[in-house]
Amino acid sequence: MTSLNATSDLVSTIDADALILGFDGDVTVHPQLPEEVRASVAESASALDPSAKLGATTVIPGASVSAKRIVLVGVGDATEGDLRFAAGAAARAVGKKPATVVVALPAEGDALTAAVAEGALLGAYTFTDYKSGQDDEPHPTAWLIAGASDAAIERASIIAGAVASTRDLTNTSPLDLYPASFAEIAEGYAKQLGVDAKTWEPQELADEGFGGILAVGMGSSRLPRLVRLAWNPEGATQTIALVGKGITFDTGGISLKPAKSMETMKSDMTGAAAVMNIVFAAARAKLPIAVTGWLCLAENMPSGTAQRPSDVIRMYGGTTVEVLNTDAEGRLVMGDGLARAIEENPDAVLDIATLTGAQGVALGTQTSAVMGDETLRAQIVDAADDVAEPFWPMPLPAHLREGLESKIADLQNIGEPSGGMLSAGLFLKEFVGDTPWAHLDIARPAFNEGKAYGFTPAGGTGASVRTVFRFLEQRAGL
Repeated sequence: MTSLNATSDLVSTIDADALILGFDGDVTVHPQLPEEVRASVAESASALDPSAKLGATTVIPGASVSAKRIVLVGVGDATEGDLRFAAGAAARAVGKKPATVVVALPAEGDALTAAVAEGALLGAYTFTDYKSGQDDEPHPTAWLIAGASDAAIERASIIAGAVASTRDLTNTSPLDLYPASFAEIAEGYAKQLGVDAKTWEPQELADEGFGGILAVGMGSSRLPRLVRLAWNPEGATQTIALVGKGITFDTGGISLKPAKSMETMKSDMTGAAAVMNIVFAAARAKLPIAVTGWLCLAENMPSGTAQRPSDVIRMYGGTTVEVLNTDAEGRLVMGDGLARAIEENPDAVLDIATLTGAQGVALGTQTSAVMGDETLRAQIVDAADDVAEPFWPMPLPAHLREGLESKIADLQNIGEPSGGMLSAGLFLKEFVGDTPWAHLDIARPAFNEGKAYGFTPAGGTGASVRTVFRFLEQRAGL
């Protein structure tokens, strides 16, 4: 089991598999390092001409220290974001299954040392559940963070744990992760953490009118679920509702996707995974704010029982929707979840969804979008900036709303071809009433199809978890 601890020991004297030091053209080492050791490290490094680019790593023998090897990593301007990124890149460079790693980057104070610790844990993440010959338990790894406080270590552990759990679920085979099993996982963790949990089974969904979730999930033999999670600490003066898209696999339904486009569709449940883990992180951190999470879980499959283009469905709350494209399914499950969430009168509601391919067209593979109430949208961007996670504010142009008008129902589930990310946001807006609301579209950033970089692995990334957790802290006055 991986452990994270602070150390005040002289970093050059700690027996370890690796010692991580910063580099910015010179050896920008931890101030504990004696001058003679610093000079020796600089001399060894000079022969390899290391790069000072942020996140660039160079490994040298640990001849002048007690660690077996030294990992030099470019730290950029040594800001919180740079240190988190650098620590993650270095963590990926320390080699396979190190027993002990000492991280001694130029960081002082809880904010910077917590960022270093968080980056190290995130960068060390691996997913090997389906690899044959792997140990049943991860190799024991001790991460020692020089100069960190217990509070910094605790915060980093909670956040990194939430991101890692989101990544694990995103990477899990859809053969194993489906609506019922997802609901069981959520209930299991909720019980451990003292979080209230309730699951709507298929018949309950039908009885209570969750037509969107049911329509999307009725083509699969593995029927849909809705899960409510609630962290409600004593004395909380406000409640934030979070709604997550949980399509455990998305074929597109009758409007079938091309085969290549299906390869990453196990990740279409990332929004629900993020919501679940944010609620649990709030409980672990004992945040003094009530947080309610809604997991909208369905598998979108083509079959004799699947919904059809031209079906008209009745959403939770009564709004009718003409389904013109069954691959625009996420907004249907989310509409139900949002309509139900606002019945409890939260102070604000956020939804997190891998909603549209148009998000990636507009903003690329690393920047998520946020739309909705201007004040709330600005708060999300501020929280994202605080943790150095790329989010960009996007508008909801009124003229695109006309494209959602149906000739036979209240709405149709797709708008005009241009501005697809924005029209999807406008569709969701129909289900939030007057409640302050923000929509986070994380479609491309949720799953990294390229190479690992910084603390971000290939596969599931855990996008939005750090931003929304920071947003909750800010709303709680922390």
